[in-house]
Amino acid sequence: MQVRVGSGRGAVVVAVTLAAVLGGCAKSADGDGRDAVNASPAAKGEGAAKGAATASGGSIGAAGSACELPVRFDIAKHWKAKAIDAEAELSKASKGSDGDLSGSLADAFLRQGPVAAACEIDAKPAGHIGFLRVWTGKAGKADAGSVLRQFVAAEDNVSKERYHSFRTGSGLTGVEVEYLYTSKLLDETKTETALAVGTPDGPVVLHLGGMDTEEHEAMRPAYELAKRTLEST
Repeated sequence: MQVRVGSGRGAVVVAVTLAAVLGGCAKSADGDGRDAVNASPAAKGEGAAKGAATASGGSIGAAGSACELPVRFDIAKHWKAKAIDAEAELSKASKGSDGDLSGSLADAFLRQGPVAAACEIDAKPAGHIGFLRVWTGKAGKADAGSVLRQFVAAEDNVSKERYHSFRTGSGLTGVEVEYLYTSKLLDETKTETALAVGTPDGPVVLHLGGMDTEEHEAMRPAYELAKRTLEST
């Protein structure tokens, strides 16, 4: 996903607003908050943080949870989930002072391939810089593998994609990918991971980014927890 910000003041306002909606971090911008490492003492205790990542902090996805989704899964202890209403944000942006430009910026932040942002789970309270994001799509004939490939292709600047099928403990099947993403802004390459499953209500994609590959790997236990407990709602 590429974001092109215009020179107008309104475009900057929209970009800042959307960044706030997505926790100040969209795609490669997972690494823009490096100072937060110093603000989080838990980040210095890497062993403790990794241990906490494997402990469940409750589940999301069901009605009444922080994010209501077509699937439910456990989130790691101390990670904080926040729902994103992509359609509402897109509608709001399209009515902004910059019209089409605002809408384009919103679309770049809130959509990726065939899916839209639905939930953001922030790792900072657990001492890491990154997010586990949930993206959902409309019900249709596209299988999980096709959806995931379109999702990755829409990110741009990716390489060495490795896809494979998986099955959760509940019997839910899906496709997972690990790949490298190169940020043109930061001139850095890092590992990212995502999975996709199909549900009667449409496809769901879980994506784990991170400030860099080291942070990605440190957060991986939280992603594996989500994957292991994933089931339809």
